Amino acid sequence: MEEKGKILIVDDNEDVLFALNLLLEPYMEKVKVTTQPSRIGHFMATFKPDVILLDMNFRRDAISGQEGFDCLDEILRTDPQAVVVFMTAYADTDKAVRAIKEGATDFVSKPWEKEKLLATLSSALKLSRSRKEVGRLQAQMLALRADDGLPELIGDSPVIRKVKETIFKLSDTDANILILGENGTGKDLVARMLKHFSPRQEAAFVTIDLGSIPEQLFESELFGYEKGAFTDARKAKPGRMEIASGGTLFLDEIGNLSLPMQAKLLTAIEKRQTVRLGAVEPTQIDVRLICATNADLHKRVAEGSFRQDLLYRINTIELRIPPLRERGDDILLLAEHFLDGYNRKYHKEVKGLTREAKSKLLKYSWPGNVRELQHTLERAVILSENALLRPSDFLFPSIGTEKPEDTDEELNLEKLERKAVEKAMRASQGNMTRAAELLGITRFALYRKIEKLGL
Repeated sequence: MEEKGKILIVDDNEDVLFALNLLLEPYMEKVKVTTQPSRIGHFMATFKPDVILLDMNFRRDAISGQEGFDCLDEILRTDPQAVVVFMTAYADTDKAVRAIKEGATDFVSKPWEKEKLLATLSSALKLSRSRKEVGRLQAQMLALRADDGLPELIGDSPVIRKVKETIFKLSDTDANILILGENGTGKDLVARMLKHFSPRQEAAFVTIDLGSIPEQLFESELFGYEKGAFTDARKAKPGRMEIASGGTLFLDEIGNLSLPMQAKLLTAIEKRQTVRLGAVEPTQIDVRLICATNADLHKRVAEGSFRQDLLYRINTIELRIPPLRERGDDILLLAEHFLDGYNRKYHKEVKGLTREAKSKLLKYSWPGNVRELQHTLERAVILSENALLRPSDFLFPSIGTEKPEDTDEELNLEKLERKAVEKAMRASQGNMTRAAELLGITRFALYRKIEKLGL
């Protein structure tokens, strides 16, 4: 046999199991046997056989083969990609055809011919390997589709030029990288650039935002799970580390990870393998790790809330992303970029910003960084009816209200609120959550305003 793998043999005759175990042990990676069809699900979850050699006739009915077909149906419900080879002493053409139609891979007769049996199982193992590889590649293709291609780090300030230079210097390395920066600085964009300019640029880029996943779900997301591992696990699911194998795994906001989960992540990195929830056998992985956080992990280590050994593993290289307030005229470059994008999205024709508007943007401290600037430009493009954006189109808490340039402009606050809410509702096509985001308020606050204004 060219292929080696794990095989589960199911037969109610212990002599048959003994003989097959003795015959196949030299040719297989591992062999498990059972006389109880009810145990198949257990072995599928814990042993993860590549091939199941299944007797067609058990004690209930020694001729019809119905028990075998019932078992096949249950196996394929558990794992549609399972490779099952039927085996029976009462072989006939009709049963063979039905077996293949219902999802079996092949059919062998008892008593078996050794060479024919080995050839059949070798083909079944190749098919099993192919199905698993196809499944892995399909998951990676989904991850690749989620990657928007070449990301663009817009800016020409000295601090951003330094970041770009560092990214290009790292293009030949596979080292783990820790990206540091405030919220909204573009750490995820830098992570995608690091992936794009790397030896793994053609492989999958898989992300997990640890800031948005509940603690109790992180383990199942990262490592995956088998069917029945918990109440809602209706089918097996590969973990993000499995999907990223051969490519890059991006863990955003890793500072949110609890100490127990830090320990499990460290083990996976060191052993280069994961174990799905509900499984026993590990899965080998090969991932490049990029992590990001807005937390001071060195301080967290000193406080005892972050493992020092994990920090050593994830920060072979540290890359700091500067806040927007340190990037000077990059603010205006980014504003023009977002203006062009939202003009296309909302079919607007805003030509640019007035000199006073540009000055206002440059004076603002941008606590929300690039993300805040992006949302600010989107809101301004949607609500403005002028050819150029004016200072009055940008309202910042730290600056306060400024006198409008046009003294004839309507200043009645209720009318201005009504106008803004109506525009936001039209732009969002009635989506309350989106409209609230455009207005910079909570959805609850938007409901109150609609009620107050009688809209």
